[in-house]
Amino acid sequence: MKLTPKTATLLVLAALIALTPLFFPSGYYYRVGALIFVNGLSVLGIVILTGYAGQVSLGHAGFAGIGAYACALAPVHLGLHPALAIVLGAVISAIMAWLVGRPILRLKGYYLGVASLGFGILVSMVLSNERWLTKGPDGIEVPDLGLRDLLKDMGLKLANGEFWYFFSGICLLIGAWLVLNLYNSPTGRALRALHGSEIAARTVGVDVAKLKLQAFVISAVYASVAGSLLALMNKFVTPDVAGFMHSIEMVTMAVLGGAGSVLGAIFGAGILTLLPQVLTVFAEYEQLMLGAVMMLVMIFMRDGLLPSVLRKIRGRGE
Repeated sequence: MKLTPKTATLLVLAALIALTPLFFPSGYYYRVGALIFVNGLSVLGIVILTGYAGQVSLGHAGFAGIGAYACALAPVHLGLHPALAIVLGAVISAIMAWLVGRPILRLKGYYLGVASLGFGILVSMVLSNERWLTKGPDGIEVPDLGLRDLLKDMGLKLANGEFWYFFSGICLLIGAWLVLNLYNSPTGRALRALHGSEIAARTVGVDVAKLKLQAFVISAVYASVAGSLLALMNKFVTPDVAGFMHSIEMVTMAVLGGAGSVLGAIFGAGILTLLPQVLTVFAEYEQLMLGAVMMLVMIFMRDGLLPSVLRKIRGRGE
């Protein structure tokens, strides 16, 4: 029985999540793994927006900030459970993406990137300056999700790192499944047509403006949920989560691994999450080395690391 690409991708991802802990030398690596999964979830939104629809956003960390601060503020001021705060943050992010996306998605190329960057900077400034609500640059505590205690009452005892590893891994699997389902759907095919040529897509009846907006809103929801998970995992959040560098990291992860590939984007998220851990001995040159890696990939592997490597392996096999 031949596996479909979607099934094969999900099986590979599930196997990696389930089997990788067998090689962890200590509990610290569960946290690193959880961080990779959270970053991978945010990058899946970039896959939809950039890999499928061909649009570039440099302000997506703003939506991650909305999701993160929703989990910090909603339980305290609205009395919501943190799980419901995740939903609230996603809804607010979707509404903001719809409002912001309608005007800026009329732009093309670097104009769109700069306009989206302005939104991200605006969110970061609000989070930093409104001290009466967000505590400013000092950051704010985030309530515990409470799910680990519930599992403990049911007889399943997990350390904090283990819980977040498997919980974020399950969230990543669900997110990947949704993106893969979108790929071959009518909407996914229209998005890829849009990526190829807006004029050609419009000629065959594709509502270009509507599709761009849909991709932008969906990717914003992914970023928001990832921001919420990051805040809940750390139990603390600062405005840096919505900062410019976080937006750049998200785009870089997708492009490095392969923005058009679900596994490739997650692979890129894994590399850029792990490299700072590995390069601690070269702390002074970390940014220089990351930049050099990106330049080499863009020059020699323009489709991203994973798709390029797989293509070469298939070519040798044939």
